[in-house]
Amino acid sequence: MTRIVIIQGHPDASELHLCHALADAYARGAGAGGHSVERIELARIGVPFLTSQKEQQHGTLSPPIHDAQVKIRRADHLVFVYPLWLGCMPALVKAFLEQVARPGFAYDTSRGPFDSGLLSGKSARVVITMGMPAWYYRVVYGCHSLKALKVGILHFAGIRPVRSTLVGKVNAGNFDGARWVARMAATGRRAS
Repeated sequence: MTRIVIIQGHPDASELHLCHALADAYARGAGAGGHSVERIELARIGVPFLTSQKEQQHGTLSPPIHDAQVKIRRADHLVFVYPLWLGCMPALVKAFLEQVARPGFAYDTSRGPFDSGLLSGKSARVVITMGMPAWYYRVVYGCHSLKALKVGILHFAGIRPVRSTLVGKVNAGNFDGARWVARMAATGRRAS
């Protein structure tokens, strides 16, 4: 059994979106595969923005951020689901990562920069929805925001491997959402 935490990063909590359907499908598939699933809904927990390095290094964690760290610490596998906004992750997701990935939790400042990760032994999947074709995001944008998350945050914290699912053309008239929901359920069953 793999312990999974799904981090739902769509900032709009007023209605359901494709990101919610994909996260739900992954959770159903994981449950059917005998894995345990916990969830963190970023739009519902109140993620404050950090305003200084001092706050990031020594500030007090809000209770929802502390709870998120507890869930992440006991997880084997993390699943991030969010839409691509202006070529990047939504500000809410970045604010969450800045809050959660603090020294002493995600990395150790007394170690060198290439061996500082405290979350080794965990893997991750990043699911990003976007209006543009996924191939365009890969070729023209170079997956820059995905690379920043993968290398600059997750690998830095010791999380490997990090796999990704890019769901493009979500606003197209011929978009097959049911196919992507089924794919996420299958991915959840494998806990990959």
